[in-house]
Amino acid sequence: MKELTTSLSNLNLKNPVMTASGTFGFGFEFMNFYDTSLLGAIVCKGISRNPREGNRGHRLAEINGGLINSVGLENPGLTDFIDKIIPEAEKINTTYIVNILGSDIEEYLYIAERLSGLKRADAIEVNISCPNVKSGGISFGKDLNLTRELARKLREIFPRPLIFKVSADIPYLEIARICRDEGIDALTCINTVQSLLIDVDKKAFRFNNIYGGLSGPAIKPVALRVVYQVQKEVGIPVIGCGGIMNYRDALEFFMAGASAVQIGTANFANPLSAYEILRDLSEYCEKNNIPDIRELRIW
Repeated sequence: MKELTTSLSNLNLKNPVMTASGTFGFGFEFMNFYDTSLLGAIVCKGISRNPREGNRGHRLAEINGGLINSVGLENPGLTDFIDKIIPEAEKINTTYIVNILGSDIEEYLYIAERLSGLKRADAIEVNISCPNVKSGGISFGKDLNLTRELARKLREIFPRPLIFKVSADIPYLEIARICRDEGIDALTCINTVQSLLIDVDKKAFRFNNIYGGLSGPAIKPVALRVVYQVQKEVGIPVIGCGGIMNYRDALEFFMAGASAVQIGTANFANPLSAYEILRDLSEYCEKNNIPDIRELRIW
């Protein structure tokens, strides 16, 4: 495959195809399908300080054009992640990005400080925009003062690249400016979009938590808008995410201004999706004599 190295501030990747947190496990689960080390980066499932059971009841619903999840950020917690997951992740020979989450600044900082001592945590992706939890998450991302304080303090204690993940449901342009000014390396745009489903027969909300996060092709036009606006108006490097099912979808994000992309919901439909998108993207660039993926931008 054609080499497609790219960089996002201080984060250098061997190619611009990444996986999206929450859709690819911890990375090694997919190694039976293909060599996941071929990817530019793997972003693991979100990690909190303590284990989380997630939301009760129904957690997933397939709709026309996408998937709504109300998983609630279930994860084993930081200690088990360090003791049990990280040793397995050593088998993956590519950039390994740890997605972290918290209900308050102290939780984020505690996790980041612990991860700062791990060589395998090549970068951190900070989730401040999850729409399917009752505390923290999206409500945290709407508070710009808290976001600035978090960005500043994380930058002080974590020496390696930092990425903030934002949703279209929060003031993403203001957050992008804060991140740029506080030395954050990149933004992932976008997280799932807050959604709601009703069971007509039962006359009840589909999810116990009421809300879920919509992902898949249905949100791609929204994600493209956010990527374009953030890159054009703020200039911080952007990782495009939202509804990328094939290499042509990925091309749209690069044309909008993204420097890399994350593959999410597509992994559920086809576990080979990220690899196939990388392969096809490489062939496209070789055929069209494109040495740098960022040259695809159309503005």
